[in-house]
Amino acid sequence: MKNFLSRLSPANTPTGPASNRREFMQKASLGGLALGMMLDGRTEQELEFITQKVPRDSKPSELKITDMRVAILSGVPFTSPIIRIDTNQGLVGWGEVRDGASANYALMLKSRLLGKNPCNVEQLFKLIKPFGNHGRAAGGVCGVEMALWDLAGKAYNVPAYQLLGGKYRDFVRLYADTPEGKNYDEFAQNMSKRRDAGYSFLKMDFGIGMIADQKDMLVGAKQWSVKQPYNANEPGKIGNYAMTRHPFTRIQITKKGLDRLVEHVGRVREIVGYETPLAADHFGHFDVNTAIQVGKAMEPFRLAWLEDLVPWFYTDQWKQISDAIETPTLTGEDIYLKEEFIKLIDARAVDMIHPDLASSGGLLETKKIGDYAEEAGIPMAMHFAGSPISMMANVHCAAATENFVALEHHGVDVAGWEDIVTGLKPIADKGYVRVPEAPGLGVNLNEEVAKRYLKKDNTWFAPTDVWNTRDSWDREWS
Repeated sequence: MKNFLSRLSPANTPTGPASNRREFMQKASLGGLALGMMLDGRTEQELEFITQKVPRDSKPSELKITDMRVAILSGVPFTSPIIRIDTNQGLVGWGEVRDGASANYALMLKSRLLGKNPCNVEQLFKLIKPFGNHGRAAGGVCGVEMALWDLAGKAYNVPAYQLLGGKYRDFVRLYADTPEGKNYDEFAQNMSKRRDAGYSFLKMDFGIGMIADQKDMLVGAKQWSVKQPYNANEPGKIGNYAMTRHPFTRIQITKKGLDRLVEHVGRVREIVGYETPLAADHFGHFDVNTAIQVGKAMEPFRLAWLEDLVPWFYTDQWKQISDAIETPTLTGEDIYLKEEFIKLIDARAVDMIHPDLASSGGLLETKKIGDYAEEAGIPMAMHFAGSPISMMANVHCAAATENFVALEHHGVDVAGWEDIVTGLKPIADKGYVRVPEAPGLGVNLNEEVAKRYLKKDNTWFAPTDVWNTRDSWDREWS
């Protein structure tokens, strides 16, 4: 201990028995040192007290996953299972299963992750990616991947974007859904609120649902629950409208119906103005011919894009639509992994891609998707509808991807949304998110606030030991 003290003393200060230990303790600014001196002769305990406030970097090579649990939040704006991955070094990684997906998509992966080093993100991703699929079925793989990057960033004390190769931008632009109103006056008020909040990119919904109950607007719509698409049991209907792929409903729009949609979009454009990009989504389930009719009718309004006119997997139909209209086309929020995006890009079937990072494969896979599109000259917007945990995963990926355009923010009107996490306030500021410089995703779950959103009849990060044991052989080849 005497040698240790001598190293701390100035060169001209006596270090022998004559040095005044009490004076040294008064001058030293080592938190806990005075208490440590009370433990003379017990070197390990002295050093523990002396260094108790000294920051310790993680030992990445020795980091191991010890547990994974979930807490299901509701109303953020939808249902979002939050993933917590624990490690042997006390580091915690946060991830999120996509909105509306089962937490079990993530929990089933736990037995394949226990004991593994979370810093080997791509290796672990390849291990678990066979258990994901398109749409919400990808939620578990992607949520775990987010948490792994959070852990790796914390272990190496760098933000996630740095691990993806660095950033192209310091601020990530957001696009906000247009809030609906009972009438156009109310809609105009809502739009004013969006502009006052600084949002410079907006999106609206319009489609055949808004005219399905009006005379002579649609052909063949009465046999479907167009106004209540998720009601599969309405009497007199021929099937589940929401679950029937677009071309198979055989619904068509009349000239009168098309004129009504044109009137609606025109009035919205007048409210928004032409300086603000305005995208459009949720048109309804109809075939490629009707999609082209709608697209051509909307050309005077210079919309930023028309989204998901037909299901993403109809590559030839997307190309047919894109070639026929001038308004940009866009799809991709339900596509899992880069391979299906590559098909759309190589076929020049769409003008833009629109991955949801919580379905497309997580941070690294989505960056790979964006990079491939960038080489083909195709921009990337990003779909998102979850909590701030998933948003920050998107922000890091968007910062690291050159052809990024804008990220959706679906929780603008959720009271207390930003308080669900700590580490970045405000999150959305004048329509942008500042890319965080803190390690990992840059935020941590604010458990006190997040508990207010806990889904009814669910337990807060309950033990998940039932998922600890791997009970299948996973190899896909012989």
